[in-house]
Amino acid sequence: MRHRLLLLLYLAAVLTITSLHDPVLLAALLPVAFLLAGRDLIDLAWRALAAMLIFNSVISISYAVIAGLRGEFAGGYLILINLRVYLLTFLTFLLARKVNLFSALSFSRTLSTLLSLASSQIQAFRRLFGEFNQALISRSPVRPGPRDLYRHAAVTGSLFLRRALNDMTDISQAMRSRGFFINSD
Repeated sequence: MRHRLLLLLYLAAVLTITSLHDPVLLAALLPVAFLLAGRDLIDLAWRALAAMLIFNSVISISYAVIAGLRGEFAGGYLILINLRVYLLTFLTFLLARKVNLFSALSFSRTLSTLLSLASSQIQAFRRLFGEFNQALISRSPVRPGPRDLYRHAAVTGSLFLRRALNDMTDISQAMRSRGFFINSD
């Protein structure tokens, strides 16, 4: 029951944070989230920052360039978006650390099945990603340069996308043949 309650609180927090448009309020929620993290604060804060920088930097830089060229740049908007994304990312990592999703979703056979499928796919892709990295290292007599790393990442990402599409097609056909989409909770 605890995990289900924490998941519901997380969902409520996501809805609240996405509806707030005041950077001051979002900044005021950060210490609350930090307090909830407890001793995991530093690890979660760095993970959230790294994840946000990887994905949000492209959007922030693109916005700054395009809005700057048009003369419509709004620094407050950029701060709002980045604060919101950081807070949501931090809370998501906190959820992953504190909540057992299998317990939280145990009330629904359908959601439990989907979670099992998703987690098995995640584990398979995590293992495959590790194998690709080991293959790159073992086949490189010297440290690969940025060009080689980008090329490797592009090929790996392309393979993951194709594999995900093929796996999902196979899984959905298997689920349909077993009547999964006919019976619902």
